[in-house]
Amino acid sequence: MKERMQGSGSWLAVLGFGAAVAGAAWFGSRYSPRHPETRVWYDELNKPLFNPPDAVFPIVWTGLYTLIAVSGWRTWRSQNSRRRTWALCLWAMQLATNADWTRRFFGERQPKRALADVILLEALILRYIAVTTSVDRGAAACFVPYAAWVGFAAVLNSEIVRRNPEPPRPDAQDSIG
Repeated sequence: MKERMQGSGSWLAVLGFGAAVAGAAWFGSRYSPRHPETRVWYDELNKPLFNPPDAVFPIVWTGLYTLIAVSGWRTWRSQNSRRRTWALCLWAMQLATNADWTRRFFGERQPKRALADVILLEALILRYIAVTTSVDRGAAACFVPYAAWVGFAAVLNSEIVRRNPEPPRPDAQDSIG
């Protein structure tokens, strides 16, 4: 199997995948609960007992984002094929969906919409694993902890939706009176 490991091109690819993941992380961080108004909203949510402490998230995501970048790079350096191309498309789609979840949940304060996003994200991750297994088993294995965490996040998001019904919209009240 011929791999793309020659010279600086491979290092540029590593940097490129790292930069893409860092960009997604940066995009998501713009909507994090660090912002005071978002913090108040998030603190007021009725969350389940299995909601991890805030300190867990940056630790987990640092590891997961590293694995996401390594997986993309390993897939890219694999022999050119249709499955490799499809795997790279799935990799890009899951990364965009990942970044968008934070905007939906924290930025827009729409846990129901975020739930749809995290379900789509999990489906993309699982499909990526399935496709990538035949391209590079190591790249696919890098996504297993990610799939587990996002599955947990989907359960957590679902429970937050269940515990926090949305209040009626102001325009709905206007039509009553």
